[in-house]
Amino acid sequence: MTFDLDARTVALSAGEFADFSLGPRESIGGGGAGVWRAQLGTHWHNELRARAVTEHAAAAAFEIPIAGRIVHRGWTFTLTGRIDQLIRAADGITLREIKSVTRPLPADETELRRDYPGYFIQLATYAALARNHPASLPAESREIHAPSLARRLPRAELVFVETDSGLAQTIALTPADEALFRTQLERVAEFLDLRLRARERLRGLRFRPAFAQPRPGQETTLAELTTLFARHPLVLFEAPTGFGKTGVLLEFALGQLRSGHFDRALYLTSKSTGQLQVVRTLAGMTQRLPDERREAGEAKQENESAAEHTLPASRLPPPASTATAVAAWHVRNKSEHCVNPIFHCTRDACAFLAAAAERWPASGLARFYVDEQHARDLDTLRAAGRHARICPYEITRAALGFNDVWIGDYNYVFAPRNRGLFFDQPGFTPARTLLLLDEAHNLPSRVADAYSHAFTAADAFAAREELHRTHAPAALVNAWDHWCHFLHQLRTIDTLPPAAEDDACHLLGEIAKLVATTPLDYAALGPRASEALWEIPSLVDEIADDDSHRAPLSRLWWCPRDAELALTCLDAAPAIGATLREFGGVVLASATLTPIDNFSAACGLDLSFAAEPPALSSELSAAAAPEKLGALTKRATRKLYTQLTSAADLLRVEEARDAASPALLRAHTPWRDGAYDVAFDARVDTTFQHRSHHYTTTAATVGALSAAASRSRAQPALAASSSAAASSVAVFFPSYAYAEAIARELAGLAPALRVALQPKLRDLAAQSAWVDASLLAADALFLVLGSSFAESIDALGGRVTHAMIVGPALPEVNAVQRAKLALPAPSPAPRVAGSARDAAFRRVYQIPGMTKVNQALGRLVRAPAQRARILFHCRRFLDPSYASLLAAEYRIGTTVADDVAFAAWLG
Repeated sequence: MTFDLDARTVALSAGEFADFSLGPRESIGGGGAGVWRAQLGTHWHNELRARAVTEHAAAAAFEIPIAGRIVHRGWTFTLTGRIDQLIRAADGITLREIKSVTRPLPADETELRRDYPGYFIQLATYAALARNHPASLPAESREIHAPSLARRLPRAELVFVETDSGLAQTIALTPADEALFRTQLERVAEFLDLRLRARERLRGLRFRPAFAQPRPGQETTLAELTTLFARHPLVLFEAPTGFGKTGVLLEFALGQLRSGHFDRALYLTSKSTGQLQVVRTLAGMTQRLPDERREAGEAKQENESAAEHTLPASRLPPPASTATAVAAWHVRNKSEHCVNPIFHCTRDACAFLAAAAERWPASGLARFYVDEQHARDLDTLRAAGRHARICPYEITRAALGFNDVWIGDYNYVFAPRNRGLFFDQPGFTPARTLLLLDEAHNLPSRVADAYSHAFTAADAFAAREELHRTHAPAALVNAWDHWCHFLHQLRTIDTLPPAAEDDACHLLGEIAKLVATTPLDYAALGPRASEALWEIPSLVDEIADDDSHRAPLSRLWWCPRDAELALTCLDAAPAIGATLREFGGVVLASATLTPIDNFSAACGLDLSFAAEPPALSSELSAAAAPEKLGALTKRATRKLYTQLTSAADLLRVEEARDAASPALLRAHTPWRDGAYDVAFDARVDTTFQHRSHHYTTTAATVGALSAAASRSRAQPALAASSSAAASSVAVFFPSYAYAEAIARELAGLAPALRVALQPKLRDLAAQSAWVDASLLAADALFLVLGSSFAESIDALGGRVTHAMIVGPALPEVNAVQRAKLALPAPSPAPRVAGSARDAAFRRVYQIPGMTKVNQALGRLVRAPAQRARILFHCRRFLDPSYASLLAAEYRIGTTVADDVAFAAWLG
């Protein structure tokens, strides 16, 4: 759908028009039908085409384009489509639309109308266009469609075809069905009116600055970002933890929305904790003042009263003080919305999904998008859903398109199985959308996870039992038995042999075809078996996409354990780059984007991102320079001359390439200068092979650092500058096993030293509570690099003055890392001294490991006047290949060569 709010025009296909909905969307089951449904649909279209040719000969026409304009409530609709069949007769024409379904036929006509309303709307649209715009039909059809027949609705038939057997059922469109077309026009017009109101609201948007009193370095960042973005709509923004990236990005986004550069902004992060921070910051920036809230009260009551009487949302009076409002929606996980005791999202298993579209008009739930200030937290959504007996997630889906700022997880843009929530929203145009990605250093690994899959024989056998219990069709059960046997006989191996990989692809393809065409009782199958079935068509679609792309994703097929199969995405750069290219503007923000060249390559932001305009690109490629002078004929020389005489064309190409390439903005943080007192401990080697030889030294170092922290805490100067500081030290380890080994060593060496080992908690509140309690009760906190405690817990800033990094947190050596080492270098490859093997080791091991170190240390100094003493406890940190990957604040320090030097640094 494309629309012009100023011209009040909208253009969309008949299929888009028919499927448009402001409320819940009916779904019979989960999972993707993918290419199999498309192939079967094409097959039955061809079969019915052959029958029509046999029955009607030259009187039949196929795939007839049709288009026309309809004016409704001041909006001009341009509708286009393609009629499957047009049958000519002496008394008029008959339009036929063919739809393949997986349900058994014949079926009750009422059920078909209930389950497939979009099909009837699409056919009614074709009939309306044929009646109102006969000139768009073929000439021979216009002759039959005489003026005497122009006032009559052309005959129209919807032909349902059962995909399994080919049985067909024809339902004729009745004159009453024209009301479906008019009702759909009203729905789209209502949506457009609301979008027009939203744009007017954004033009008058007012908001508070992100920082009432900017810290040093914050004053110019917003202006620098805005200026840079005007030239480069793709910006890499690197700022340390505690700088205030969230506030800067939100203030920048609101300014872009108010200026009309974008229709909406998407703020995505990799963790729910970051999303909650975005919600709080945005609320503080856009919260109405007391007098504005009083002015808005009366209009809000009027809106709610009108909504209760089901007045169309577009005709409701706008809320008072809309100039101060920004409509934002925090999208939570689908399962978090669920009000059922068991999350099983299929219509037959959930009364909140079944017939939800029928209940929506009288539910009053339009208030969630009519009133931008209405509460939309999960508790409110669940309560409203229970009362209206409509799935709360469908409320989110319905309301999302009317909001200006969408806050959520990366998956809603980058994961194939989740991105439909955003990309299928009516009016969502990536080219008119600003995409903000926070904690962007996590983006490559998160997207790779979204394209990875794992299967176990145990899960497959459990699903087979459910298929047998529900008496599933024999063909599917037989194919699933073969899949179970294949998984069961797998043995641990780093790379699946090519023959076994081919067998797996064949089995997956057969199952995907059957899942897409076999009617199943998913409610009876249960959530686990249903999910196991639905995952396979999605995977087959991904593999088919890989085969059709010039830059497919690299996947490792391997068996981490017996009877398990893993398909691990090794490099998601092609998928990330292709997705980023869809958006009109992108900002990727993080505290740890360095080294920039590696991050850019991991996100697919290489030279292919800077694509030339197609017209110029083809000309320039045809005019490639010869290898030596005199190699061109006179004709070729004249052709080359005519293409290259315009320097302006070449300049435009260069400007387009420069604008499309990523630009870098680093925040200024003068308050971090000198905030870290760093030492590099060359006494120990923490590599896996040698660390056990230094357990005693490491334990003694922890004890000495703890004693130094206690002495520093007692100093009046420190107490005055940081009253919240604790005497505990933070000790970061590359693994739990290493931390546990040192804890045992300390128990014998210094039994009085109290150690708190990081528990394996997922809940942020529980993590924060553990940190608060441990800072009071323990002398040393043992934390694991790369965990949420190290990357998400901000409670250590200003409260821990001494920290120790026990070696780089290099990834575990396994089949996946070995496969990544074998991948070809990204293009263009970052410049690294040494061999290709050294460059691969840097990319696969060193950069991820040192990023975890930088992330952890960045959270110790989050504000001016905070200080921290850091001990890098491993001689590898003195190696230039590791030291160069440290943040600038940590690169210069004291080298500790022996115990005397260590004591001197502590003193």
